[in-house]
Amino acid sequence: MTQSPETWHAALHRLQRSGTPHVLATQVTSAGSTPREPGARMVITADAIFDTLGGGTFEWQTISAARDFLQQGRVGFHLEAFSLGGRSGQCCGGFVNVLLEVFPGFSSHIALFGAGHVGREIIKLSAPLPWRLDWYDSRADVFIEQDTQQPRLSCHTLDSPKASVLALPAYSHALVMTHNHDEDYALITELLKRKDIASIGLIGSDSKWASFQSRLKRDGFKPDEIQRVRCPIGTIHDTKLSNKTPYVIAMTVVTELLWLTDQPIDHQTRGLEPAALRSLFNDTATHPS
Repeated sequence: MTQSPETWHAALHRLQRSGTPHVLATQVTSAGSTPREPGARMVITADAIFDTLGGGTFEWQTISAARDFLQQGRVGFHLEAFSLGGRSGQCCGGFVNVLLEVFPGFSSHIALFGAGHVGREIIKLSAPLPWRLDWYDSRADVFIEQDTQQPRLSCHTLDSPKASVLALPAYSHALVMTHNHDEDYALITELLKRKDIASIGLIGSDSKWASFQSRLKRDGFKPDEIQRVRCPIGTIHDTKLSNKTPYVIAMTVVTELLWLTDQPIDHQTRGLEPAALRSLFNDTATHPS
């Protein structure tokens, strides 16, 4: 485990922007003799800690609880109570309540194949969203310097459709819109071979999709496999927009992705349970700091 010299607020800002799973631990109450005062914070990841709640067994127990929540994917708020002389075995003997806010990192992974006009607009519109984006293109020097500096975005040269698709994380959402139809087709065939890809979108006209369907059937893909591909992408309620500018197409595609990536809200993200809040405030009233 690494203890970093970075402050908790600097680490929180960086981790939020990068989409790395992390926990913000805040000391919300204290009574008696305690290492730190209410408001002390630290940030915890799977392999690093930033700042401190005062050290000792109580802090190690906080770190352990935070990492358990990260590993279990239990996002949201969790209240941990520590009797420093009891649960934590520390000689100061006070009482501490710590609020753990678990941030899961990226909500979804998007793989975008093609850095043309529509692809570039999709990247711009997706920048504020909690998505991890991997952007591929086979053309040399198509990415500009600003692309490589955008948080949560990685740019890749598409040397091999097969290798690039195999490297995608499970449950990725893939969008295919390269400058070359044969390259599009190679990507679609590789994506269809992976049963764990969450969704597959292909840009193109009805005639392009009809041609691709015929080729896929000849190559042995079954109808239910072929229907995994959405083409044209960004069609809202089976209605096509007459405005076909790159920005408008990108807006419909991102809107479609928002629906596809939407996940039910875990009940724990709605806040602390009333019983936990009552206990917290009762402890504060009974043991004022």
